[in-house]
Amino acid sequence: MITTLHIKNIGIIDDLSVELNSGFNVFTGETGAGKTLIIDAINIISGGRFSKEIIRKGEEYSFVELNLYLPENENAVDGNIIVSREVHTNGRNSCKINGRLVTVSELKEFMNSVIDIHGQNDNQKILNSKYHIKYLDDFCGENLTKIYEEYKDLFYKYNELNKELKNNLGDEKERQRRLDLLQYEFEEIDQAKLKIGEEDNLNEKRNLYMNYEKISKGLNETNGSIDKSVDLMSSAIKSMESLENIDEKYSAKISELRNIFYELEEFSRDISSLNDDMYFDENEQNEIEERLDLIFSLKRKYGNSIEEILEYKNKTEEEINRINNLDEVNSKIRKELELVVEKMKEKASLMHSLREKTAKILSEKINTELNDLEMPNAKFKIEIKQKGEFNKRGLDEVEFFISTNLGEDSKELSKIASGGEMSRIMLAIKTVLANTDSTPVLIFDEIDTGISGKAAKSVGQKLKLIGKNHQVICITHQPSIAAKGDENYFISKITDGERTHTQIRRLEEDEVINEIARISNGDITDIARKHAIELRKSA
Repeated sequence: MITTLHIKNIGIIDDLSVELNSGFNVFTGETGAGKTLIIDAINIISGGRFSKEIIRKGEEYSFVELNLYLPENENAVDGNIIVSREVHTNGRNSCKINGRLVTVSELKEFMNSVIDIHGQNDNQKILNSKYHIKYLDDFCGENLTKIYEEYKDLFYKYNELNKELKNNLGDEKERQRRLDLLQYEFEEIDQAKLKIGEEDNLNEKRNLYMNYEKISKGLNETNGSIDKSVDLMSSAIKSMESLENIDEKYSAKISELRNIFYELEEFSRDISSLNDDMYFDENEQNEIEERLDLIFSLKRKYGNSIEEILEYKNKTEEEINRINNLDEVNSKIRKELELVVEKMKEKASLMHSLREKTAKILSEKINTELNDLEMPNAKFKIEIKQKGEFNKRGLDEVEFFISTNLGEDSKELSKIASGGEMSRIMLAIKTVLANTDSTPVLIFDEIDTGISGKAAKSVGQKLKLIGKNHQVICITHQPSIAAKGDENYFISKITDGERTHTQIRRLEEDEVINEIARISNGDITDIARKHAIELRKSA
């Protein structure tokens, strides 16, 4: 249920808060005071469409917040859930559930299970045919619930087996297509005869070929310079030998000089050897380029390195072997699937029979309620069609239809044009489904359009009845409906000289009598009050 509603900057509402109670909550008030704006605000917080024109003049944003008491909901904290939505003139939209940011679609999905709004411009859940089968099933009661639970387990198994079969490529064409692809990939890698470390070696050779001229020139120049140095070193040694016997220090230096000479000769031989090893083979260079291109192509398809490519090849080979051995596995799955399908058909058939039988009872009850609501010519019916594919509720497709006048064809509920008719139709359906409908909050706007007298009294009785199992919020202009309220709220507007503001307050019992009298007569006279007291007593 809604425990608190807070609205800010919507139309003539600047900042309004109201605490609501369980049961039948009645909103009454002056024309143009903002009653419909309150319903609009609840529609906005329920994920409905929002026009920035509704933002209060001079303000940059509008804000709606609900405190919900839903002790069985998984999102609840101590039974409470705070939902809010803020919309700015620049289009920025902020939706939250217990402080967590959500999208508008997520907000709408959540609120769809909490609030059902019945008004001239609102989208009610009951108008959506996808919910009709659940309404009917809930009305069928325990007999269908037991079968449905058994069917649901089978449906889960059915989906799991089909998923497994799909993963196992149970379709022959799909399996062959997959096998051909894997075989192609395996052969492409296998034929390449890749070796770990090969790419580094090829890049090294490629680098040598690309720098062949530079290396060759450098080695030749180095070799020539060293040859000159060797000759100079030889001359230097001869010059020093004449000093060898004069003193030991000269002898030591000659020894150092000879060592340098021998190292230089060794280095010269190494450079000559490197130079002799240098060669250029254009064919080999082309082969290296082609091999590196092949490796690059395989890396682009199968991995970032030769190791990863070879690992992919091993996995591909394993997958090929697995697919080639799937026939036996898939055969077992198909046999199990056949048994599950047979059981599902049996359960679906039982549910179909129960639905057809119960649909007649439900239709009769709703037609009785419509008659009480001054719609004696309206005929409600439920159509059940069997489809060829299983869904989570069997093979049935359920949709509600109605004809509002004699001689007219039945139409889908969503195609009923009159808001007043629609509200009464919804009320009739909700009255019958009151004990099975799980939506906790029901809101009725303009429920009394086009009715009076006996019909209005009947509407009030039915709303009060629904209020025993749901929180009902209703805007009304009918005294006989207002008299049935468990809680009554008065909506008014005041002007402070510059701006108009909407106010709402909960009425005490004596104030309720006065408000019923005002609605009845326009003025609060003694006769109007006596009539109001009688209406209140009858409630």
